[in-house]
Amino acid sequence: MRTAKTLFLGYLALFTWAAIRPYDRTTWWAENIPIVLLVAALVALYLRGFVFSPLACLLMSVLVYLHTVGGHYTFERVPFGFVTSLFGFERNHYDRVAHFSVGFYAFAVAELLVRTRAVRSRLVLFLFPVFTIAFVAMAYELIEWGYAALAGGPSGAAFLGSQGDIWDAQKDMLADTLGALFATAWFFTRPEARELNAPPPGAPTAAS
Repeated sequence: MRTAKTLFLGYLALFTWAAIRPYDRTTWWAENIPIVLLVAALVALYLRGFVFSPLACLLMSVLVYLHTVGGHYTFERVPFGFVTSLFGFERNHYDRVAHFSVGFYAFAVAELLVRTRAVRSRLVLFLFPVFTIAFVAMAYELIEWGYAALAGGPSGAAFLGSQGDIWDAQKDMLADTLGALFATAWFFTRPEARELNAPPPGAPTAAS
């Protein structure tokens, strides 16, 4: 519980800073509304008595923090030049890092499935979180496209954040999915995943 409360207070502090004179107020609203709704949903789960593990909370906070910073500067203007220079990139890849962190929510999805006993198959436990993140990634890219088309101008372009890359949406979805694969694989190293479908103590095995 302490981890969740500390991370929430950190988010409130970061949100307050990011709300002060952002680069573009319209883009700031567009970027922050989904994150505020996400945080509100997590708080609602917490108040209903479902508390994620400290590791799940830490993983989920990465996107919340990165996205809040991105909303302040707009993603293509976040001070990320040291990474761009280090790897010789031609664009600011801060948004790619944020998209990869979207996949970290697969860890929490898997934890939710196990703790609520919603699945019994390890295969389903692995695939469901990954597919969930992939679906969310696709839906968000459609929302971005729709907003950019309706808003138009600098605000629409800033929210879309393609930086001239015609394959930006596909690369973002790939980053989301790779993050989900990473997070789900990490969850499978935990005892609660390894014990799923395990025979009870003393049960006969196939070799018996």
